[in-house]
Amino acid sequence: MTKRSANQISLSLAVAIAVAVTLISNSRVPGSSAQTTGNANPATQEEKPFDQAQKLAELTKQIAGKENLPAEQVFKNIQILKGIPAGRLLRIMELGYSRSLGVTCTHCHVVDQWDKDDKPTKPVAREMSKMVQTINNDLLKPIKNLKGPNPVVNCTTCHRGQIKPALNLPESKP
Repeated sequence: MTKRSANQISLSLAVAIAVAVTLISNSRVPGSSAQTTGNANPATQEEKPFDQAQKLAELTKQIAGKENLPAEQVFKNIQILKGIPAGRLLRIMELGYSRSLGVTCTHCHVVDQWDKDDKPTKPVAREMSKMVQTINNDLLKPIKNLKGPNPVVNCTTCHRGQIKPALNLPESKP
């Protein structure tokens, strides 16, 4: 097998894993909802719509003066984005995850208990981040003749602003 065909197989395998993980993550867990307010016990609290812009402003204010420290020194339970400045982490979460999947923070996080791993979507997001790193660092780099000096994929590449990745293309016109 040539090195190029091995890379193509590896890339195909990575995409297949992404699809499988997405299908699994989209399976409903009994008693769960894809989009919740993030309250620990919604039955005992009055439902309030989640205001992501307000929460991000509050978090930005809370970390004032620490924006350039590594995220793991400012926030608890940072596993994937270690070394990223804390201020940048908030922007990555807002644009790189929330916007790319068309969700709010509550899709993965319990509001005001950001370090908790209570929602199954949070570990899925971590694994998907590892998959993206593998594709970008191990699979794309060795492919010759790709346009651009540093081609990359990210959440938006597949998700396109939706929780479920775009698996079908629209019909093309002849």
